[in-house]
Amino acid sequence: MGTSLRPAHTDFPAPQMPDRDHADCRGVASILARVGDKWSVFVIMMLSDGPKRFNELKRMINGISQRMLTLTLRGLERDGLVTRTIFPTIPPRVDYELTDLGRGLQQPVMALGLWAKEHQAQIAAARTRFDERNET
Repeated sequence: MGTSLRPAHTDFPAPQMPDRDHADCRGVASILARVGDKWSVFVIMMLSDGPKRFNELKRMINGISQRMLTLTLRGLERDGLVTRTIFPTIPPRVDYELTDLGRGLQQPVMALGLWAKEHQAQIAAARTRFDERNET
């Protein structure tokens, strides 16, 4: 009365070919990771009304560290959403501005930011209810 350890199911289906409709998911995911990042959303929102200097952005975005702002701006610049212009003054002046591609994100990002602002209280209440239910 033992259990047989012989493999019973050895007929494996042929590997499926990648679905052409979903082949670009990784590329889209990396773009959404950039534009959906909370700091990127704030930077895009703050640049929506024109160019800003680094310290201006830092003052406007409560809670962002200098390093995180630098990394966020660099990532947005790499993705072609922000341009960095250096003016030959003493000290050098650096402005950040949305590109045409970045300006195309203004409307959806502003809508997302506005939605989050308008629903803060509801989401905080839902989190509290959830946490209370799951404490035990």
